[in-house]
This record gives sequence, C-alpha cells and structure tokens, in this order.
Amino acid sequence: MQTPTSTDAYVIGIDYGSDSVRAVLVNAHTGVEIAQAVHLYARWKEQRYCNATKNQFRQHPLDHIEGLEATVRRVAQKVPAEQIVGLAVDTTGSTPGPVDEHGVALALKPGFEENPNAMFVLWKDHTALPEAAEINQKARTWGGEDFTQFEGGIYSSEWFWAKIAHVVREDEAVAQAAYSWMEHCDWLTLLLTGGELKTFKRSRCAAGHKAMWHESWGGLPSEEFLTLLEPKLGGLRERLFEETYTADEVAGNLSEEWAQRLGLTTNTVVAVGSFDAHAGAVAGEIEAYSMVKVMGTSTCDIVVAPMDEVGGKLVPGICGQVDGSVIPGMLGLEAGQSAVGDLLAWFRGVIEWPLRALLPQSSVLTPEQQAALREELSDKMMAELNVAAAAVNPEESQVLALDWVNGRRTPDANQALKGAIMNLTMGTSAPQIFRALVESICYGSKQIVERFEQEGIPIKQVIGLGGVAKKSGFMMQTLADVLNRPIKVAESDQAPALGSAMYAAVAAGIHPDVVTAQKAMGNGFAETYTPNLARVADYQRRYEQYQAFGQYVEHATQLQPGEVAETELVDQA
Repeated sequence: MQTPTSTDAYVIGIDYGSDSVRAVLVNAHTGVEIAQAVHLYARWKEQRYCNATKNQFRQHPLDHIEGLEATVRRVAQKVPAEQIVGLAVDTTGSTPGPVDEHGVALALKPGFEENPNAMFVLWKDHTALPEAAEINQKARTWGGEDFTQFEGGIYSSEWFWAKIAHVVREDEAVAQAAYSWMEHCDWLTLLLTGGELKTFKRSRCAAGHKAMWHESWGGLPSEEFLTLLEPKLGGLRERLFEETYTADEVAGNLSEEWAQRLGLTTNTVVAVGSFDAHAGAVAGEIEAYSMVKVMGTSTCDIVVAPMDEVGGKLVPGICGQVDGSVIPGMLGLEAGQSAVGDLLAWFRGVIEWPLRALLPQSSVLTPEQQAALREELSDKMMAELNVAAAAVNPEESQVLALDWVNGRRTPDANQALKGAIMNLTMGTSAPQIFRALVESICYGSKQIVERFEQEGIPIKQVIGLGGVAKKSGFMMQTLADVLNRPIKVAESDQAPALGSAMYAAVAAGIHPDVVTAQKAMGNGFAETYTPNLARVADYQRRYEQYQAFGQYVEHATQLQPGEVAETELVDQA
C-alpha cells in the first residue's frame, strides 16, 4: 500500500454487494489502494425478511446504513479528511425500495420497520414473475410503443417496474405510503447528499437498463401504459424522474450530517450512483467490444461499443443497451447469468447439510466456536471438492447440468426456469456433479457470447473480475476452454469499488473523463487463462448437448397437465 503525502488527493469507492458492503480508499491520480474495509449485513446474514422457497429476498436499509458508516469511517482515517475529494456508490440492481416525499426509506419509518414490502427488493427476488409476464404481454399488445425494446425485448421479474407492481398489489399499506420508489444506488446517494427528492439526479445506468427509460419516448414508460399494467401505479411516473445522469457527474456534496458521521468534510463531492457490474467493468479497463464478466453471486457481462458503429441495432434477449451507462459517450450493453457463486453455494449447502446437522454439540465450545468449527470444516471440504472436480477427466464423466437454479437472466430472460442435472448413475461422484455445475456456468456464458456475435456485436476480448474470477482457477480455465478464448483476470480484488472511485475522481475534477481515469487508475491484470486446445472439441460437443437439454427442459416446463414432452432433444443429448 502507498504511504500518503500531504499533496495527495484521494477518493472512496463504495460497493454494495448481495451479502456485504466494502469501501476502498485510493489515490485519485494513480488508483493505488490505501485502505479497504468490508462489512457483512447483520440482518441479511440471519436471512431475516427473506423466504427462499418463495424467492423472496429483501434487505433492510439499516444494514446498508450501518455498513456505510463502518466501512467509510475505517478507510477515511488513513488520510486527512480534507484530502478526500470525492466518493461514489455502486449497488446491485435492480434493487428498488419505497420512499416518502423526502426520500426516506419506508422501512425506517414507524409502522414499517419489520415489513419486508417496505424494504429494498434485492436483485434476485423473483416474487414478481406474474407482473413481469404481464409487462411483456401488454408491451406487445397494447397498441403503443414497445417499451421493452431497449431492454432486450423481454422484461424480467428482477427489474424495477415488475417489483413495484408486485409490492403495491400485495401490500395496500405500502402502496398508500410510498410517495416514490428509488433504486438502491440512487437512495444511498440521496442519503449522503441530503438533497431534495424532486431535483435529485437519478442514475442513467439503473434507469436505462432496468426501468425502461429511454430518450426516444421522453424518459420512463407513459402514464397510460403504466396504469394499464396496474392502476395503483397511476400518478407514480410524475413523482419519479424524466432526466437521468451518467455516473461521472456530480450528484452533490456530502451533507453536514453525513460528513460528520463519516469523518469527512462537506467539500467531498458525491458522484451519481451506478450498478456494481458497470462500475466493475470500468475498473476492469473495458474498451470497445471487450466483454467484462463480473463474477460473484451472479454474473453480469458488460460490453461497450461506439454509438456510431452500433447505430439502431437492437440485441434481443439481453439486459438492455443504454447510452452512457458504463462509459459516457459509448453504448453500454449488459447480459448475465442469475446464479454463478449462488449455484456453487447451493451445492455446498446440499452436501454440507449432514455436517451442520450432525456435528456434535460441545459443552466445551461456545456456540460461536462451534459455528466457526463447522465453517472451517465446510471450507476444507469445498477446497478438496474443487481439487477433485478439477482432476475429473471431462471425457470420462457424462454428467450434464443446467445453471438455472435461479432462473435464466440471458439470453432471453425466463426466471421461472429451474436447474436440472442428467446422466446420473450409481457411479456418479460429488466431484463429477460439481464439475458439471461449473461447466454449466461456462456453457451459459458461451450462449451469451454467441448471442452478441450473432447480432453483429463482436467480442474481441474477455476479462474476468470479482470473487469467482480471482479465487477459482478451475472455473476460469474451464471457461477459457469452453469459450475457446483467452481470459484476462483483473488485478483488483475490489473492482466495482475501484470503478466507483474512478467515477468519483472524474466528478471531483481530478480526471477529465472516465477513459482517462481508467488509464491513470487501472490496476492491470493478474493473469491470463489460455484455452487447452485438447479439450476444446469435447467441450463444443458437450455444449451442444447442454443446448439440447436446455431446450427440452424449457419446453417441458411449458407443458399443460397431461401433455407429454417430445423426446428428440433428450435423444440428442
């Protein structure tokens, strides 16, 4: 780490993930990291306000506030407060929450403190499946503009309007009390600046990719369409926003309250908020026609392209294409997979159930020590499983899996789909199943790459970042083999936070634009995985089986009771 000098300027990037928030303090000129801090959400760790059987995942804003104070205060102590010139926040998304007329989250108000519908609806919450289906059906049949066309043509239950429609239908008290709704990245930025809700600068990244915002129809979908979707949405559009702003712009300065709470000054500039994957792509040194894979609990695949080269081209089945959502002046395109780290964590939970259920309770160890022991044994078990799975010869295992345990994000969103495994025998082992799950993630990624290239968006290089990319060489080598492409892994351990710091450095005037900030503050790459040519042909064959298996499962889920699925696709696999 760098030793600060009196002439240095610093920025803080704050990255809100699914399980925790982390803050990094970096030199605004060079990107050298001075300090980092991580805070786990206490209520989320207990899975309060969540119900996995219903795909309900809600987060209390107190988790976010506590994490903000804990992480930023810790890193800010490393340098004089007056030298910290800017900060920026990125979050998961779409993660909207209801607010009052002053932008106060409803869950912070009396009567709503324990109501999950008054909290932030996390990106992976799929309770809005019916509402997403309605949006897609009505967008094509109502006789007006198809507001999904810049969202890949398919609206997801993971996104802004579907979640809002679901909550207001389910909870009349929240529907009446919610003056407006805000994406998580917008709410945190408003909280820090203390500005007015009506004049607050909303994130173009969030609005364009998840809320069907587009300049060509004057911003958000029309009042007529929204009320056709759900009458309780009537009047909400005018209480939201028309304009959006890129993440390199100034949202305001730290308020007096938050300057004191964080140990900073009111001279600290706060940039417009963004989504974690888009900020991560900036830190990953994304450039035209690169695909940056931000690999965590899920994966977001980010591509940027020159506006004049893409023209009016629309890529179907992705998570939107938005002018300036990643790098101002370029088109940002997003795709991804709904479960990557989550898929592996699911399998971990399955195989470690006996460990957690049957590990003897000790009268000598405290409950905390017992929990730590179970976690240590679980970690060792997973480390051994990774080694064993990597050693499996893929030509000798016929196990094939689909990576849809949390639905399919892209290509062609369908969150109602379920995961599946085939070709199990009495000789199938846990490492073989684990390897098949890893391979399924890689096959899903290959489908995304192919969709972009089929639609005329070439993918010239692939860059991996995030926890999975940094920690699992097995995953990254398999991905390189399946894609038959080299994959560079970004050096930074906290890439989204570093990307937010880059946005903050531009907003604070340290750098003139994002591309300049990338070149000055980038950390480079840790390593490159090159394809094992001996396995490329076999993986291509298995990828074709994966596609056939997926088509069969997707078709079977659409059958009416009593219908029999056709077998040709299974025969192919």
